[in-house]
Parts: sequence; C-alpha cells; structure tokens
Amino acid sequence: MMNAEALPEAIIETRNLSRLYPGVTALDQVNYRVWRNRVNVLIGENGAGKSTMMKMLAGVETPSSGQILLDGEPVMLGSTQQAEKLGISIIFQELNLFPNMNVMDNIFIGNEFFQRGRINEKYQYQLAKALLERLGLDVDPYASLGELGIGHQQLVEIARALSKDTRVLIMDEPTSALSQSEVKVLFEVIAALKRRGVTIIYISHRLEELMEIGDHITIFRDGRFISEREVRDASVPWIIAQMVGDKKKQFDYRAAEPGETVLEVSGLTALAQNGGYSLNNVTFSLRKSEVIGIYGLLGAGRTELFKGVIGLMPCQSGSVTLNGENLAKRSFQQRLKKGLALVPEDRKGEGVIEMMSIKTNMTLSDLSLRGFRQALKPLRPAEENSRVSGMIQRLAIKVSDAELPVTSLSGGNQQKVVLGKALMTGPQVVLLDEPTRGIDVGAKSDVYHLVGALAQQGLAVMFSSSELDEVMALADRILVMADGKITADLSRTAATREKLIAASTPHD
Repeated sequence: MMNAEALPEAIIETRNLSRLYPGVTALDQVNYRVWRNRVNVLIGENGAGKSTMMKMLAGVETPSSGQILLDGEPVMLGSTQQAEKLGISIIFQELNLFPNMNVMDNIFIGNEFFQRGRINEKYQYQLAKALLERLGLDVDPYASLGELGIGHQQLVEIARALSKDTRVLIMDEPTSALSQSEVKVLFEVIAALKRRGVTIIYISHRLEELMEIGDHITIFRDGRFISEREVRDASVPWIIAQMVGDKKKQFDYRAAEPGETVLEVSGLTALAQNGGYSLNNVTFSLRKSEVIGIYGLLGAGRTELFKGVIGLMPCQSGSVTLNGENLAKRSFQQRLKKGLALVPEDRKGEGVIEMMSIKTNMTLSDLSLRGFRQALKPLRPAEENSRVSGMIQRLAIKVSDAELPVTSLSGGNQQKVVLGKALMTGPQVVLLDEPTRGIDVGAKSDVYHLVGALAQQGLAVMFSSSELDEVMALADRILVMADGKITADLSRTAATREKLIAASTPHD
C-alpha cells in the first residue's frame, strides 16, 4: 500500500465509473486515480477494461454512469477535441494515421498552424522535424507515411501527441512495434515530459518496461479496479497474481514429433523500394508438426518473409514449395487454397474489417476460397453458426454474441478472431506474424497453447516475435533475421539469449 504521507495529488479521478455494451460490462463502478506528474502504469489482461477507461478519459466514449474529475472538478468529455482542450491526449494501441498523407500532415491534422488564413507549412515542417529528431527518427516530414514500417509509424503517432499542449498523455501499448533502441528513446522522452510537468498514463504488457518506467501501478481485472501500489513496492509475482487472480495459466511446452517436410523456401529474394533488399537469399524448410520461431529487430525482414511466402509481396527470385509443388506462379488466393494461412502483424489494418461483425470477420477467408459462384450463395446459417461458435469456444474468445461488431472486443480477443479466420480455411501451414503483440499475459497463454495444439494436430507453424523469452519458450527451432537475411538457425536446446541477440545485430 502507498504511504499516506507520501501521497501525491490526483490530477484525474473516476468515481463509480461504468461502461456497458450489449451483453458486456466493460467497466464496473471503477474508482481510479491518476497521480499528477508521475508515470501511472495501468495493467490487466485483455478485456480487463484498460482501453475502455482510456477511451473515456480521452473523450472517445462516454460513461454509462459515474463521474470523471479533472483537478477535482467533474468534467464531461464528449469528444477527443474536448479532452484535448483540457490537456488530455492519447496515443492509441491501434494506429490512427493516414498512410496516403505525408508524415508532417499526419502530425498536425486537426491541429494545424495558420498564418493569414493559410497553413504555415514552413513552421509546421520545422516543428515536425524537431519532434521527429527528438524521437530519434530520421525521416523527412514530407515523406509518405505509408512507406514507413509499423514501428516508425508508431513514433509518428507519438510525435502527433507531443505537438499538442498536453497535460496528461495516455500511452496505450506505445512500444508494441518498437525496437529496443526506439524504446530507449521513448523512455528518455517520457522522462523529459515528466520533468516538464506532464502526467503519463502508460499501458503495456511488458512487465520489465513497467518496472523500469513506472512510478505507480494500478491493476484492473474483469472490468473492475483490483489494487494499486508504488512500483518500487511491487514485484512481478505480485503483479501477475493481481492480474489473473485464480485464472493464472502456465504454458507447459510439449514438443510434437516433426514429420516430413511440408514447406521449403529457397533463395527467396525481394528488392526494397528504397534500394537494397527486403529479403536476401532466404532459405529454410519447415516440417509437419514443427514450430519455427523467427526472431529479429524492427526492420529485420520478418514481416516481409511472411508476405513473400504467402504471395502478398513480389519476390525477384527464389522459390516457395508446398508439399513438393512450386508456388512461384500462384497468387495469394491460390496459396490459401493450397494450405497456407497468414495472421498479419497489423491487426487493425490487415486483420479485421471494423464495420463487420465477429462472425462475418471470422468467415471471410473461408468464403473467399469458395470461388465466385459459390460465394454468391449464402452459407447455410446453421452450419455457419456452428462453425463460428466452435471456433469461438476453441479460442476462448470472450463474447456474448457473434453478431456484435468486432470492435466491441478487446485487442486480444480481436486477435483471436483473426486467428480464427486463418484456421477456418483448414490450413497445413500457419504463419503468425507477431501473434501476441499488444495482448496480455492470459491471452498470450491462450495463443501459446493454441500453437502447441496446432503442432500436436500435425500442422506446421511459423511465428515471428520480438520477445526473446517468447521465442525461446515456444519454438522447436529459431531462425534469426537481420537485414533481410537469416543469420542463425538454432535448435531449441542450442539457443541462448546471447546467441540470439548477437545474430540479430546487423553487421556490415
């Protein structure tokens, strides 16, 4: 517990705050405090209510009941504009940017600087350049945002928040797509903001980050406030126990016996748009019931490899062979029919269609494989409902009705919908690109158990991760990538943290 004599002042406080959705109580009479000029860490499993709370503090959503107090006074936050006028800005877990616009316009959209009735582009350019340099991002403000990787786009999102007169900055999973060096820069920025009097609310599932950057920790579970404590008085076992309660899950790794080779990739090479290579002579094989983990830093080529294998990115040379058949001339749809499936890294941009229901999102891939004429015929409702219900149960998706919008789910449960969509096609090889990015301890455990179960069922699985412990715990074999190349191919027993880190560091 906190020492009463050392209690700082609360800049934000909620009283009996609740948020109800059809069939779901996202927040249940939560009393939550945000301490002024501190890094306030908020943690909990997906579905605990963290993002819902942040959306209400940022004016994205309104409470069903209860109060929000700012500086001790009740406030109504009916829009993000109202929240920003009061000094509350948010960096969302899912990027809210415009890939067809340049970096500078993304930073200042809705917050432009005008001079004599026109946007002062020169001033905005200089300010954008200063913000990007402050974040250690060497990018021209006129560069197209869509040409940047997810990690760099995340830094642009942070720059946009910093461009405003912010008193309270909410960061929802800000490091989920950042490299270690970028995380270090972000932590330096957070320290500088705190020195300037900015209060930070920081959400992350990386416990080592929370212990390093946080001052105060609050834990939610199942839409309720559970406990709070000074970070210096907290321990990782205590945090996990508070997060999961009696639902704590352990991952017990059981390797399956690998079978015959099902996927062979030989000399796969793809040119990058800015010169050099996205993939440089990548060669490996994957066997039935085998789990391969791909480890590498941001920009190493992990996502490009998956897209090259599945047919979403053109490759200038090399081959992809599935069950002895060369897929070089096969389209993405044809490769799906042959038995490849991909769960993309960018859940929001490439994984789900937000305007559609959970059920429709889950059956999209299966529908696309039926061909044009069959796709015109509706699926039998009973059969469709049965398959979707079975997948929801199999993946332990927390939802009361599959007809609800997919956006009604937490990030972790949306990720499970994307997994379900891939498994609906009945694949032989499953490619998972950062499948646990931005999800909590409990949801990660669900994904780990699913990967193990898929291997036990005879599927071949490849997954990428930027978390060393995850790769070492889950993979039978580990491929390390750097600069588009495979720099190490290690068995589970031969892999060490030192070897993986050394192999992931690019060398000239």
